[in-house]
Amino acid sequence: MYNLNLNEEQIAIRDTVCDFVKNEITPVAVHPDRLEPFDPPLPSELIDKAAELGLRALSISEELGGAGADILTCCIVAEELAVGDADVASVLAETASLAGVLFEKLLNKEQRERLLPVFLEDNQYHIALANSEAKSDTWIGNNYHRSKTTSSQINTKAIQDKNGNWLINGTKTRISNATVAKLFVVQADTEEGQILLLVPTKSNGIKVNEVDRDGGWYIGSCGDVTFTDCMIPAENIIDSNAMDVFQNIGISCAINVGVARAAFETAVEYSKIRIQGGGPIIEHQAIGAKLAEVAIGLEVARTIIWRAAWTSDNKTSISEGNLTGLPLNNIAHISSAEMLYKAAKDSAECFGAMGVMRDMPLQKFIHQTRMFLHRSSGNDDSKLQIAEAVAGFE
Repeated sequence: MYNLNLNEEQIAIRDTVCDFVKNEITPVAVHPDRLEPFDPPLPSELIDKAAELGLRALSISEELGGAGADILTCCIVAEELAVGDADVASVLAETASLAGVLFEKLLNKEQRERLLPVFLEDNQYHIALANSEAKSDTWIGNNYHRSKTTSSQINTKAIQDKNGNWLINGTKTRISNATVAKLFVVQADTEEGQILLLVPTKSNGIKVNEVDRDGGWYIGSCGDVTFTDCMIPAENIIDSNAMDVFQNIGISCAINVGVARAAFETAVEYSKIRIQGGGPIIEHQAIGAKLAEVAIGLEVARTIIWRAAWTSDNKTSISEGNLTGLPLNNIAHISSAEMLYKAAKDSAECFGAMGVMRDMPLQKFIHQTRMFLHRSSGNDDSKLQIAEAVAGFE
């Protein structure tokens, strides 16, 4: 059976991040200057301060200079950061996830020795996975009960010259961390199939355009990246079959828990000081029952997310028959998305009309938890993937 008892190290990391959020992030995140704009700027200074805690290298092993945290620990950290600000949590979680995959699994010794010291020394060094495109198979939904095709429909092309260097041309759309990244992992198409290339942001021929936050919902950093005759040395190629390694491990769901938890804690605090009918409104049955439902939703959502994270850390538990073989990450996404959106909405209702005012944090919490309903492939595609698992389709 799976075990979710946190060890001393996990508790220490959680408490450290919690104190940092309380003292550094929350006062800035809930200030009216940040709440009122429809397109608030990315809190870069807060991200830099949080990075000083070593959170970018959270999933890198201690032998390589990181914290050696497992996926469950990363989810715990993501939740705590999101209680303060989802943008901060999103940027750091994306970098930490990609850094763990790159430096632990994909880079060869020469690449690791060349890039890892620079990454560890620079707290503003972030990573982005440039894989999605408009009008390509990267934007097509789940192909239910049809065999996966190996044919490439990626529009970004990489051509190798006589010296072995790669010339990249194409545009990647809505790339997380694009505006803050110093290294892109770019998926490109060649005459022999798809490859992944390490592309430093300072390379010639790269242009990043930030996606308007008001017109395109997202959390953290997001941008379109265009490569025009971008020349990359031959040694920057990595395993062409590595895309399967970049899997959503449920950290985005943990961020959603943090946002909903922030809404809940704000509502509880307000309900204790708002006097109506001779006493605090938290003593009214209607408010008490509503907050109780929110508390239940948070506990249920966190439990399934932690279970999915624990299973990712302990994959033998599935092969040994201790846990279901269903895609728990998809189940966590579906079961938590609507639950946490409702938690934020119900928390805001405790404030009455004030819950939707621009200078109050509740409107931000509702907006952000609603994003998770439609994030990535969305609930409908996730349900189809679960259906395929139920049917035993591969």
